[in-house]
Amino acid sequence: MNRHVSGALRVVRSAFRGGSDEESFQFARFHDDVSNNESTEMASIPNGDAAGHKTSCSDDKVVWQLSDGLATPVEGDETEDKNKITEWQAGWNVTNAIQGMFIVSFPYAVLEGGYWAIFAMVFVAYICCYTGEILVDCLYEVDEASGKRRRVRSSYVAVAEEVWGPRIGGRIVYTAQIIELLMTCILYVLLCGDLLIGSFPNTPLDLASWTMLAAALLLPCAFLRTLKRVSLLSFWCTVAHMIINAIILLYCLTRAATWKWDEVLVRIDIWTFPISFGIIVFSYTSQIFLPTLEGNLVDRTRFRCMMHWTHIAAAVFKAGFSYIGFLTWGFDTKEVITNNLPNVTMRVLVNLCLVVKALLSYPLPYFAAVELLQDGFFGGRGVCPPCFEDGGCGGVGTGAGPLKVWAVVLRMGLVGFTLVLAIFLPHFAILMGLIGSITGNMLSLIWPAYFHLRIKCCSLRWYQKAIDVAIILMGLICAGLGIFYSGHALIAAFRGKETRPFQLQKAEFVPGRHV
Repeated sequence: MNRHVSGALRVVRSAFRGGSDEESFQFARFHDDVSNNESTEMASIPNGDAAGHKTSCSDDKVVWQLSDGLATPVEGDETEDKNKITEWQAGWNVTNAIQGMFIVSFPYAVLEGGYWAIFAMVFVAYICCYTGEILVDCLYEVDEASGKRRRVRSSYVAVAEEVWGPRIGGRIVYTAQIIELLMTCILYVLLCGDLLIGSFPNTPLDLASWTMLAAALLLPCAFLRTLKRVSLLSFWCTVAHMIINAIILLYCLTRAATWKWDEVLVRIDIWTFPISFGIIVFSYTSQIFLPTLEGNLVDRTRFRCMMHWTHIAAAVFKAGFSYIGFLTWGFDTKEVITNNLPNVTMRVLVNLCLVVKALLSYPLPYFAAVELLQDGFFGGRGVCPPCFEDGGCGGVGTGAGPLKVWAVVLRMGLVGFTLVLAIFLPHFAILMGLIGSITGNMLSLIWPAYFHLRIKCCSLRWYQKAIDVAIILMGLICAGLGIFYSGHALIAAFRGKETRPFQLQKAEFVPGRHV
């Protein structure tokens, strides 16, 4: 009993020591040094030769490496490294990645997809759990002499380079990362605008004005050199967000007597369900950092178990939250469910908390994108000069000099770029569905299955090959449909002819109902 209690206390203590990172990009580094109050360091670095060292500029965005990224330990071997993380700490990071604040749009996904959307939340969780496992499996090769598996690759990029070659593989994954990161930044800015206009609908400010106000608060991100304090604040905001989700669920449960059971339909609307599916896939995208996370586990044999319970928990919570949220408001469900709260005071408080959470979450993908662009174009190797006065590469913790003025201007320009796209693409759910259809399907479904099929082809059983092929085909079909219908919905929205789910079209003919 005492052993279990002490183990639980260690988990809680480690969680509160470290900050958390947002959505699907990075994970926290947990230190065992209790005296270090700011124990989470965020950085976007490539293949590390040793703990806390920055080397190449073309690899996956990861955190400060906790161990030799290219070492080849035998699977299951444990080394004495206080910087290693447990499966509980890894589970916190995966949970934070796949259960982020974008869940506030999931009840709207049920509006667009009905029961099929709820089924997709569970099904996609299972598929993404599987693709995460096979992607990590691609990091290993069997040693012919000993017959044991050894880790010979360190990242998503390394796997891509093994299949497509070092010249093409890294660039393809690099491009997908940049798109994913920048589009997520856009979603954060747009979410702030949606939440603010939902909180103060009677003010003369429109959505674009609120979005610009939120973006103005993000300009200091251009001066960021470390994300220690931001990630620590993000941890507490994540805790607050979990409390907000609980408040929304409790409110919905108090309305159980008026739940609209008959408004959740089985029929698929081909014009809106692909958008809903893209939203769901986007929410489960965590594969990009799983290789580094698995490489820093104390016991790597616990990786599969950790993946299983985190994805099961995510599937149950997302499906339950979305279903209950839609049952409460039915056809009146909005793109961001907190805007449905009838009590003005409650809605304003909840939305403002989410705005703060979004503002503090923005620096994480923004900083990762800056690091990738900086290392790729301004590392001093090409025609572009270094961004720092001393000519250093400029990664966090490298001791590089101050930023040059033009580098700060370019960083501010990147914030402005995300603002402009947020203003010109002011449709949160459609945009998220489009991102999920493009990069989400590629990073989470198609590429892991394809890499697994190519690298492990000789050792796979026939049914494993069939599963990989089925996932690839499903990903390609969903990506094609999602891009087409999300693009169609965006074009229709620009023309003032917003694509409406068939549920809303049906509701318009119900006497006495106004949508």
